[in-house]
Amino acid sequence: MASLNVGNLGEYLREQRRHAQLSLRQLADAAGVSNPYLSQIERGLRKPSAEVLQQVAKALRISAETLYVRAGILDAERDRDEVETRAVILADPSLNERQKQVLLQIYESFRKENGLGGEGPVRPEESDGTEAQPSDTPGSDAGPRRTAG
Repeated sequence: MASLNVGNLGEYLREQRRHAQLSLRQLADAAGVSNPYLSQIERGLRKPSAEVLQQVAKALRISAETLYVRAGILDAERDRDEVETRAVILADPSLNERQKQVLLQIYESFRKENGLGGEGPVRPEESDGTEAQPSDTPGSDAGPRRTAG
């Protein structure tokens, strides 16, 4: 018998897939999972791993953290504000991927400073694998400056 979270996850995935106007087969191909396996996830018969959820989220262009909460991987009550904030940042079309990553790292550092972070969820799915360096932030000494005179 499927758990409530898994069923909820399946329904949510189906809604997101339909919203993206993708067939089950198209989403399975884009996420790199089998068509029958994805069908079982949507019907609440299987609980996918965090890695599979990340692949599906990337294919749907949605937040993996949202899927983690729906699958019961993240504690919804404790992490809801953080997940929503991350989702809004990742969904903002006015930011490029590098800007999103730097903004998420700054957000995480403030949460840690305030005693709320530290064991954050898996990095966002669109990460390019690089870490923000001090020179990546506004106002830093990124290079030579022009002086008057």
